[in-house]
Amino acid sequence: MCNEVFCFHIVDFTTSGGAYIPQLRVFYQLFGKPLGTAPIVVVNHALTGNSQLTGKNGWWKDIIGENKVVNLSKYTVLAFNIPGNGFAGDESDLVENQECWTAIDVALIFNFGIEYLNISSVFALIGCSVGGGIAWEMAALQPKWFQNVIIVASDWKATDWIIGNCLLQELILKNSNNPLHDARLHAMLYYRTPTSLKMKFERSTNASAQLYNVETWLLHHGEKLQKRFSLSSYKLVNQLIKTVDISKGKGSFALAVADLSAKITIISVDSDLYYVPQENRDTVQELKEMGKEVSYSEIKSVHGHDAFLIEHEQLTTFLEPIFK
Repeated sequence: MCNEVFCFHIVDFTTSGGAYIPQLRVFYQLFGKPLGTAPIVVVNHALTGNSQLTGKNGWWKDIIGENKVVNLSKYTVLAFNIPGNGFAGDESDLVENQECWTAIDVALIFNFGIEYLNISSVFALIGCSVGGGIAWEMAALQPKWFQNVIIVASDWKATDWIIGNCLLQELILKNSNNPLHDARLHAMLYYRTPTSLKMKFERSTNASAQLYNVETWLLHHGEKLQKRFSLSSYKLVNQLIKTVDISKGKGSFALAVADLSAKITIISVDSDLYYVPQENRDTVQELKEMGKEVSYSEIKSVHGHDAFLIEHEQLTTFLEPIFK
């Protein structure tokens, strides 16, 4: 396993909204078998995630690792960082003009990275949350590259519900005196569910702080994110979430995926209040009507959107037929 962070440069990059970047650095990590010796698995991270998939601080270490379902003794796993997410620790790489970016820009960058690494075929492309939207965009751009496309707790488009929540996030980020902290508090609520919070806290209180424990939990998450993430990065990824739409410029979803040859696996969370499962059920039905090879599973959980980070045993069961 490798924890080293690598980078490549893209020269003269212009976003879909017209922002010109003379030189863009893109950071990535590789895990498992040496590049070129095993099937490739590409994993796209979620909003405040990064390329550290496994190991002590890996955000998906229960899924990716030695003897895990994505077994690092059998696969080469590649993860790119969304530009400007600050994972490499260089503040000069933080992206400006976030409103000029869309999800397809990041998809183009990640696909460029696959070409840069001389990868001719990808066994599996996995995207979680906003990373799933970017994965849809990548697959639509290069429909013959990927043998499996696996979408986890995500969608191929931003729904009205998501666009509305992104607007509220944007206003918090613009107007709050403590923007990153306060936006995170709002986001944590739609990542979970009322039932999840009830089970966790039962209206208990923190006597020393004179607050309900749900309040101290939310404040903790706001403070925690402030220490490891930047306002610029959060604004960018919020913009990416809002702009996912593989049908844009193509006329329809069906036309966007018409040439896609991959086996498609879609995994929802039955209690997800953000990427609601019915949207994916409708997508699966449309794909089946098109004759695409598609499978659908739902994580059963009270924990809402964040269940893809919590319910590892269920997720392992859904992924095993692909990786074993």
